[in-house]
Amino acid sequence: MENLFSLKGKTALITGASYGIGFALATAFHRAGATVVFNDIRQELVDRGMAAYREKGIDAHGYVCDVTDEAQVNRLIAEIEKEVGAVDILVNNAGIIKRIPMHEMSSSEFRQVIDVDLTAPFIVSKAVIPGMIKKGRGKIINICSMMSELGRETVSAYAAAKGGLKMLTRNIASEYGEYNIQCNGIGPGYIATPQTAPLREMQPDGSRHPFDRFIIAKTPAARWGTTADLEGPAIFLASAASDFVNGHILYVDGGILAYIGKQP
Repeated sequence: MENLFSLKGKTALITGASYGIGFALATAFHRAGATVVFNDIRQELVDRGMAAYREKGIDAHGYVCDVTDEAQVNRLIAEIEKEVGAVDILVNNAGIIKRIPMHEMSSSEFRQVIDVDLTAPFIVSKAVIPGMIKKGRGKIINICSMMSELGRETVSAYAAAKGGLKMLTRNIASEYGEYNIQCNGIGPGYIATPQTAPLREMQPDGSRHPFDRFIIAKTPAARWGTTADLEGPAIFLASAASDFVNGHILYVDGGILAYIGKQP
């Protein structure tokens, strides 16, 4: 059973993993035996990530790369293959969100979200697939979202991108499954991170933040998720335990998508 979930001897590239969910997944992969490789868009972010990995005793490999730039990505993959080894596991984690009402969002803002959240996973996956075909195996994990299934106010570009990423996941599985490449997605629910901390702060009168109350009421688990909740699913999808799982989106949302909510 331990070998089934082991990532020993594997090279895992997690995009945008200087902090947050990507950092948590990379740390979990390290504990499972993988060599951690990550990128970020600026040197200061890579330096910040390297310091965080060192603090945890992880000998990570960090690179500066804009994942929306195909030439940069191709150079990145070539450099990783030369310095670390061929990528066995890819996690397309890098992403952005712009919370702007659709009628106020410019087309350039919309395109930027699509470029980072959808086009970049296409570019990076495309770059690693030939090496995976050559090795006869590979794992690609796309970080999708509940917005791969649902709409919500102010996130038209994000929902469009994540819905597209769901279908890109299924198409990669369809096109490359015969090469023993599995492509699946993880759809996180609302995760407690430093970025969402303001939405969970107690109000001056001692009550919960309105958005916090909304999420708790919509979640059968009656809590926000944590990055630790994503680690097991990610290891499963990166390991031999999921060798016959392909084109699946694993929603780690505490049950939100299955739940209509409590009666008022």
